[in-house]
Amino acid sequence: MDLALLRTFVAVHRAGSFTRAAALLGLSQPAVTSQIRSLERQLGRPLFLRQARGVTPTTTGDELAHKVAPHLDALLEITEAGLDEGSAERTLHLAGPPEFTAQRALPALTPLIGQGLDLRTAFGSAEDTLDGLAAGHHDLVITTARPRGGLLTSTPLCDEEHVLVASPRWAARIGATGGVQVHGARALDELPVVEVHESMPLVSRYWAAVFDAKPAAPATVVAPDLRAVLGCAVSGVGLAVLPRYLCEDALDTGELVALLDPPVPPLRTYFLAVRAGTLALPHLARAYEWLLRAAADW
Repeated sequence: MDLALLRTFVAVHRAGSFTRAAALLGLSQPAVTSQIRSLERQLGRPLFLRQARGVTPTTTGDELAHKVAPHLDALLEITEAGLDEGSAERTLHLAGPPEFTAQRALPALTPLIGQGLDLRTAFGSAEDTLDGLAAGHHDLVITTARPRGGLLTSTPLCDEEHVLVASPRWAARIGATGGVQVHGARALDELPVVEVHESMPLVSRYWAAVFDAKPAAPATVVAPDLRAVLGCAVSGVGLAVLPRYLCEDALDTGELVALLDPPVPPLRTYFLAVRAGTLALPHLARAYEWLLRAAADW
């Protein structure tokens, strides 16, 4: 039986879609469809049930995947190990949110870069970076959205605490009227808000978790980078909700003030995501484990 057909079959089985498998393999969708049909003719049985969105494996398809996928992954590991013997390191393509990647991931990977690892980074939303991972454009993705399905696998990396902050001037003004502890979200109704998007994802999530309410007004300033939001908050534009790791220095120096210290602060979880089977690649496995170890102190 043709190994190329089996490789395509396993990709479709893991992706749950001819389109996503085609992107992962660098083939056209008609080519993938043709290969699966050829394999089905050889076996004399259907391997997938075609649906409006993607495909579902038949019992025969599941059984075949269970038998052949481990062996194909082992062949990939042998092939890639052979390549690594001829070159000291390989290039790692990493993608994630710009602020977390810049502040956390890249500094953590510095020792590996010093050992010869080449690194290429890309920034984007969770949806865009996971799509890029599935298509083979990235090797490793840091994301706040846990991927579903068999094509991508993920491991929790760390939790990010969100803090409600403002400049000392705004904090004094709020405190003069009783503060957030006394009046709750109503104490903040008149303050300008700085956010990363018009939908106010961070502020809305904080309001729902802590105040069981929605923000009273839209954002005054929208800047699609949390570092810009931090700069605006420090300069006195208004309140913001920021990850603690990003605003901790400003809190320590007094440039920002935490307006509330809730018993259970809102958290957001980051995940490390890869394509199934690719952790057999030594350079990828090293970066993956290095980030997990570093995250224990985050």
